Amino acid sequence: MDIQPNHLTERQLIKIPIEEGIISLRGLSPKRLRFEIEYGLERGSTSNSFLLTHSNKYKTNNDQIILINPPGDTFSDLFLKAIQKEIPLGNAHLSILIGHVNPNRISLLKKLVNLYPNTKVICSSPGAKLISDIWRQKKPTDQKKEQHGASDTIQLPELQIIRSEHVLELSNEYRLRLIPAATARWPGGLWAFEETLGILMSDKFFGAHLCTESWAESNRSSTEEDRRYYFDCLMAPMVSQVNALIEKLEELEIRTIAPGHGPAIESSWRSLLNDYRCWGENQHKDAIKVALIFASAYGNTAAIADALATGINRTGVKVESLNCEFASTNELISTIKKADGYLIGSPTLGGHAPTPIVSALGSLLSEGDKEKPVGIFGSYGWSGEAIDLLESKLSNGGFDFAFKPIRIQFSPNTLIVKQLEETGTSFGRKLLKLKTLRQPKVSGSINASRNDPLIQALGRIVGSLCVLTAKKGEGKEQLTGAMIASWVSQASFAPPGLSIAVAKDRAVGALLHCGDHFTLNVLAAGRQSELMKQFLQPFPPGTNRFSGLTIDESPNGQPILPEGLAWLDGTVRQRMECGDHWLIYAEIEHGKVIDLEGTTAIHHRKIGSNY
Repeated sequence: MDIQPNHLTERQLIKIPIEEGIISLRGLSPKRLRFEIEYGLERGSTSNSFLLTHSNKYKTNNDQIILINPPGDTFSDLFLKAIQKEIPLGNAHLSILIGHVNPNRISLLKKLVNLYPNTKVICSSPGAKLISDIWRQKKPTDQKKEQHGASDTIQLPELQIIRSEHVLELSNEYRLRLIPAATARWPGGLWAFEETLGILMSDKFFGAHLCTESWAESNRSSTEEDRRYYFDCLMAPMVSQVNALIEKLEELEIRTIAPGHGPAIESSWRSLLNDYRCWGENQHKDAIKVALIFASAYGNTAAIADALATGINRTGVKVESLNCEFASTNELISTIKKADGYLIGSPTLGGHAPTPIVSALGSLLSEGDKEKPVGIFGSYGWSGEAIDLLESKLSNGGFDFAFKPIRIQFSPNTLIVKQLEETGTSFGRKLLKLKTLRQPKVSGSINASRNDPLIQALGRIVGSLCVLTAKKGEGKEQLTGAMIASWVSQASFAPPGLSIAVAKDRAVGALLHCGDHFTLNVLAAGRQSELMKQFLQPFPPGTNRFSGLTIDESPNGQPILPEGLAWLDGTVRQRMECGDHWLIYAEIEHGKVIDLEGTTAIHHRKIGSNY
């Protein structure tokens, strides 16, 4: 797998020639760019932009130049130096196509407009609104600068708005088909498909956050885990919208998909499209739905929504994500009426909630079912009046809060993201429990499966009682997790390896991806009660599972429970989806028996339908 080249220790930008007149300018970051949940694997990332020119030797200012999806301000110094080598300064006519819009990208866009005054921006209709709004937004820090005589005087460039599919005939004989691809998370989405070469520049779709200099992935398996993780974090909450957009791709003669993050997909792009469909179907077999309603000015509230949705999805509950700034009233009301629970989030702008959120709140108050749980969340810079508004109105309206209002100043950090995931999982479990309580009981049987011979036979499989412990990161950003594990088996002699089944809704599962370390603590018969009690209790989101315990450390820096019988220090090598569990295969690098006289605690069951 092309992950984090060993020689790369800081951000770089490389030029990748694709064809005559087409290059990719790829920003490489060996470390995670942001704290958002989709960067959780911590394998770095790339930011891929594409430049279409008349030829790679053009000299005049009359050439038609199109820049597709420039990066955010994070890469501004590197990118601006690189782009000036490709485009002569002066009167060059530059067209910049922008799909997803956020303040970070608008900041770089302003610098490009300053360098190339004859710039035109190509965007979708929702994208035009977002660009205009963010271009004129002023943070309190900006207002202070203006008071001291410094101001941002760069004018908004001409906007070419793409309202439906549109083809640009370029001077270099390339044909660029522009396809609006709006979703709740990226309402300004805009794909660019170069018809001659069959390259789909898909921006946020089909990406993966890993740092690689290679233009394309070597094979499907080399990036499968990264793309699945990316899907679960960002695409699963809006899977119906995603599937509708994928249907459009069936009409295109694609040869390569080039996303905004990670390597291109050449030989296996059809498999990836099929994976997107399957992942969405497998994840939401249950009929329970959550309406996730939000607005996001700077992307921070959307990042909170992503983390909550990821946690909910782990329980099998479906999330219907709606950006209320771009959703119709009918769509909003329909989603609210069909939902089994509600989440609503808002930023605070100028001491107020955005108008679309106020309108959506009114719809929720009038159309929502007060018997169904609700949760509110939001980000703020200097105050949090929007969150107060949501709380007071929903409380006065008689709604039942599933958790305390989530208030996050600016953007969430790593620890907060993990807490948000666990909050979402807790919310999903609550809905599943409510559904079970409301279902009519079958007459004459408490649990029909108890009489199923297959279930009874499956329950006779026994397993060692263990505590899986894991730790990742350092200092204030360190994440920890633990769980009772009994579905454990030795899987290989050389190298020594074992397999562990981990339920999808377990919080520790987020720390068990390929390359992650953990310790398996085997419990001793007759002495397992206290540790079982510690790790079987329900933990509130974000709680330290090791509170009050004495912890040793393995050679890989993982937590060891000294009260156990033995411990094994492993590294995850494979992760396979198996129904409602993940099957983890790990190589064991270190281990020790703590009590040579003790015996292994065993988990005996009578039925195989639960633990």
